[in-house]
Amino acid sequence: MKLLNSSITELAVALTLGLVLAACSDSNSNSPALPEPEPEPPEPSPTYLPIAQAEVSTPPDSGALSLLAQSFDLSDIGYEDQEYFIGGEASAFTNLNEFSPDGFWEAEPAEQQAYRTRIVVQRPEEGAAFSGTVIVEWLNVTSGFDTPPSWGTGHVEMYRSGHIWIGVSAQKVGIDGREGGLAPLYLKAVNPDRYGELLHPGDSFSYDIFTQVAGLLRGPEAAELLGDREADYLLALGESQSASRLVTYINAVHPLYNPYDGYIVHSRGGGSAPLAQEPLAGIPAPSAPIIRDDVNVPVMTFQTETDVTELGFSEARQPDEGNVLLWEVAGTSHADYYTIVAGRLDSDGAARFAAVVESSSLPGFISCDLPFNSGPMHYVFNTALRDMDQWMRTGELPPNAPRLALNEQGGYQLDDSGNVVGGIRTPYVDAPTAVLSGVGNTGDGFCRLFGTTKLFAAEELATRYVDEAGYVNAVKDSAEAAVEAGFLLDEDAAVIIEWAPSQWQAQVPQ
Repeated sequence: MKLLNSSITELAVALTLGLVLAACSDSNSNSPALPEPEPEPPEPSPTYLPIAQAEVSTPPDSGALSLLAQSFDLSDIGYEDQEYFIGGEASAFTNLNEFSPDGFWEAEPAEQQAYRTRIVVQRPEEGAAFSGTVIVEWLNVTSGFDTPPSWGTGHVEMYRSGHIWIGVSAQKVGIDGREGGLAPLYLKAVNPDRYGELLHPGDSFSYDIFTQVAGLLRGPEAAELLGDREADYLLALGESQSASRLVTYINAVHPLYNPYDGYIVHSRGGGSAPLAQEPLAGIPAPSAPIIRDDVNVPVMTFQTETDVTELGFSEARQPDEGNVLLWEVAGTSHADYYTIVAGRLDSDGAARFAAVVESSSLPGFISCDLPFNSGPMHYVFNTALRDMDQWMRTGELPPNAPRLALNEQGGYQLDDSGNVVGGIRTPYVDAPTAVLSGVGNTGDGFCRLFGTTKLFAAEELATRYVDEAGYVNAVKDSAEAAVEAGFLLDEDAAVIIEWAPSQWQAQVPQ
């Protein structure tokens, strides 16, 4: 009897142990599974405001479109241009919090007024050539009329990549002019028959006008504007005063509508534009705001030497993190010889446009005391455009760039050639034939923005490179290093190297 009880006890222990082991066995066991934890609820999708629908029409048949851009025939490169009028009701905006330097600004639509403005579209003639990316530029009105400086810097890359470019007359000055403008080239002065019906209620409404362009490009009207094509990505950009408006736009308006897939803030100063201004009650921005670091699309700030010191951007520098990236380019100025003069002739990125020259005037417009900067901004900007396109499409980040080196007085640290230390490096500063600066020019009102060029004497070149072959090799090494670092495109490095013998021969008597 004791043996039987012992056996029963041992059997019970064995069965209990077996159940425990089974509960701890792998997933192939037939035992019941423990309940899984409840999944985390998904993050709610952001809710954006609807974009007001603009109406599209064609201008009166009276003269040609007016925009100081290319001096070559677009048809020679397989492009065409077309102008459209757009109009409707645009909103101003009011702030919901105090605007602080961190860029976390809250706003909402406010007063509405009627408007009618124009856009200029440059698009490939053949649909198959279109990349799917539309670049929308906030036209600059600092001169008292519309200009496209970001197009002027990067149009070669736009064309060879098959992008469509659209210039937007977002501000009142482009239509109605202002006292003290550089020339009477605003639209109503140039051609009152063509542009007389345009109506702009003031720059407080410019942000919504720019937003409504994005709405058109995502709606049924896109087929007309884009030549029966569809836009995959919208990249917004603006230079100088337009860049200052984009800073305010990104921080206060973009979060309301999510209208663009990326932004290039090109040559901003330290501040940004007001959200509202006269004749409405002013809503100013703080003195040195950064781009809000929670922005949900890629944003590159592209800066020259002039911008960082002369225009006070050094106070608004911020780390590269999230979707915010900063490039500062050595040897460059806010505007330069290429964007002011030579680039208007450049349809294909030919080697001659790599030349470093001394020129101090744009006849009929500007005369400076020193030659304009003749540096590499357009080549690095080409890279920025291509990188931004990839960033929007694939999420692939462009490379981080070193900052330009400042001294204790807030000016620049210079190397033994007289060029700046730090920043994005190219052969223009690492195999130099000149001192290229973004500061120091004087003369007419805008000359302080044009930087300077001082070519080396033949003796200086001989000391540095010995002979033409030594110079060409130095350019080649520097260009290849810039390509490897991700700041020059192969095709642009090739033309810089191709031009090197001609640059030497232009500066050294043969």
